[in-house]
Amino acid sequence: MRYKKSATYILRIDRGEEVISTLKQFCTEQKIALGTVQGAGDNVVIGLFETATKEYHTTTLTGDHEITSLPGRITTMGGEPIPLHATLSDASHHALGGHLTSAVVSGTCGIFIQVIDGRVERTFNAGAGLNVFDLSSPFLNGN
Repeated sequence: MRYKKSATYILRIDRGEEVISTLKQFCTEQKIALGTVQGAGDNVVIGLFETATKEYHTTTLTGDHEITSLPGRITTMGGEPIPLHATLSDASHHALGGHLTSAVVSGTCGIFIQVIDGRVERTFNAGAGLNVFDLSSPFLNGN
C-alpha cells in the first residue's frame, strides 16, 4: 500500500492486498476515528442484512468484478474502525451491491479518506439487530 496526505488521504491499495484489513490498519496507524471513504477496485465478498432475521447473508463473487463505488463511513466500535459498502459490476456490466466483507485487489484500488475531527462509536442495538451510531457518546471535538 502507498499513500499521500493532502486535505484528504489518498491511498492506492495494490494487487493481492485485502481492502478491509488494509483500511482498518491504516486508520488505526493514522489515528483516524471518523471520516468518509470513497474508492474503486476489484474482487469481493458482499453481504446483505436481513431485517426479519437480523442476520447478514454473504455472497462470494468469483471471476472478475470491478468495484465501481466504495462508499463508507469511518466510525469505531471498541476503538476499531468499521464499515464499508460496495457496488460492483460483473463481466456483463450487471451491478451488485452490499456490505463489503472482504475484497482482495486483483488490479488496483484507489481510495480517498476525508477525515472528520472527532469520533463516533457504534454500539449494538438489539431492536435493529445492528451496530448503530451511538450519538450519546462524545462526538466532534468532545461535544
